[in-house]
Amino acid sequence: MFQPRIPVNPLPTGIVTPLVQPTVTTDIAPHHTADAVTCNHHHAPAAPAPVPAPSSAVRLTPAGLAVVVAGGVGAVLVVGTVLVSMLLAVAVSAASVAVCAVVLRSLLNGQQRRR
Repeated sequence: MFQPRIPVNPLPTGIVTPLVQPTVTTDIAPHHTADAVTCNHHHAPAAPAPVPAPSSAVRLTPAGLAVVVAGGVGAVLVVGTVLVSMLLAVAVSAASVAVCAVVLRSLLNGQQRRR
């Protein structure tokens, strides 16, 4: 029950069978639609619609700029707070490990002197 069972894969045969069989169709002739009706009027050529030039600069209103600046300042403050708290946690842990090491060393030295 607790022994792993490894499946045995057969060796590849090298024969590859396609999943979808292509079907051959003989009706490949294009379908013709009705010819365009010609008229005797003189029409002006259609002008293409003007495409606005893409602007590479982002335009911000003063309110939008204030929101972006406030968001950046907030992000910097949050990241700074997290980093300072992590540094403080490391410092407290290092200090406690140092105190434990000093106490253990003094206990071990006291036991060796009593012998």
